[in-house]
Amino acid sequence: MNKGELVDQIAKDSGITKTQANGALDALTDAIVSTLKKGDTVTLVGFGTFSVTQRAARNGRNPQTGETIKIKASKSPKFKAGKDFATKISGIKPKK
Repeated sequence: MNKGELVDQIAKDSGITKTQANGALDALTDAIVSTLKKGDTVTLVGFGTFSVTQRAARNGRNPQTGETIKIKASKSPKFKAGKDFATKISGIKPKK
């Protein structure tokens, strides 16, 4: 599913226009990105948690030449699925 198909589905399921659904989806993604840029996490209960992980600087190898290169430290986005979301996808019923 791409963004256009997702917007269509949101509009259909919620009874709003595609323009409104696109605006809502853009607002959601913008809010998540801006929160992660600040170093905070976004938790959607039942869905999952978006966070930022730190990658340390390390040495790598150029596959063409075999030369050792230095890879800078970086930040990377991370998503951890919530329990309800994960069980819905896998079809496994949660333990009580």
